[in-house]
Amino acid sequence: MFEAKSLTKRYGATLAVDELSFAIQPGRVTGFLGPNGAGKSTTLRMMLGLDAPTAGSVTVNGRHYRRLPAPLREVGSLLDARAVHGGRQARHHLLLLAQSNGIPRRRVDEVLELVGLAQAAHRRTKSFSLGMAQRLGIATALLGDPAVLLFDEPVNGLDTEGIRWIRDLMKGLAAEGRTIFFSSHLMSEMELTADHLIVIGRGRLIADTSMRSFIECNSQPVTVVRSPQPEALWAALLRVGAAVDADPNGAWRVSGPDAAAIGELAASLRIRLHELTPRFSSLEDVYTRMTQGSTDHRGTASTAPADQKGRTT
Repeated sequence: MFEAKSLTKRYGATLAVDELSFAIQPGRVTGFLGPNGAGKSTTLRMMLGLDAPTAGSVTVNGRHYRRLPAPLREVGSLLDARAVHGGRQARHHLLLLAQSNGIPRRRVDEVLELVGLAQAAHRRTKSFSLGMAQRLGIATALLGDPAVLLFDEPVNGLDTEGIRWIRDLMKGLAAEGRTIFFSSHLMSEMELTADHLIVIGRGRLIADTSMRSFIECNSQPVTVVRSPQPEALWAALLRVGAAVDADPNGAWRVSGPDAAAIGELAASLRIRLHELTPRFSSLEDVYTRMTQGSTDHRGTASTAPADQKGRTT
């Protein structure tokens, strides 16, 4: 288990991480979210002993990472898949790491097989695609069969099959009771994978809660309603003060009254319903709304004049 207590990091006048406290529990996949510049990378580096905190502390299983006698046996990590000597073969790269941490040689072949690189074991890593480099980085993290795993953007460079594979892998490792912590900018993938979320902005903690609670407690709920009598339903909903918008699939998206109230209203007016489905906002919607005041970089949809949009030069 990783635990941060009042973790703080300054770079001169810049406060990158501001008294950040959280604990990453075993047996679940914990997602790490924050806008660019929020302090995620700095936090990850301090967790792995690559940067020293200005104040506070972060420990793994009660000890600082630098004091672990065989780090790869306790913590596996992927920060930069390209941080590998390009002239080394994939298998030799893993063998060197295994020898330095007292890991049996057979484990090298096991992880190469696990990540799908058995056939590329003797290729030099400089010839690897980004996806292959990512798989090698994941193999490195798994090499010591650690109980704690930390991944920064693990799906980067992976194709659809690879994304499904790493998602299932993280969920499977968590089901074994391991501690899984990963960051990603892909909100859809985060929503499918993480059980718990830690969200930061400008170095401070914004949320430390389950995925379900984060979405449900911060959503703007709507009810999707479909009826063979759409005009009568629309008029009835407007009369009770509901906000009604068209859904792309031909239904109504209703804000205001909940599903039960809409059902009772329709029944009282003998309006037939073919669908009555409560919906919550997506993780992307909730996250964007909660962090929009925590980012210094925000673009616009287009800067081209209206008469130039769509043109190419």
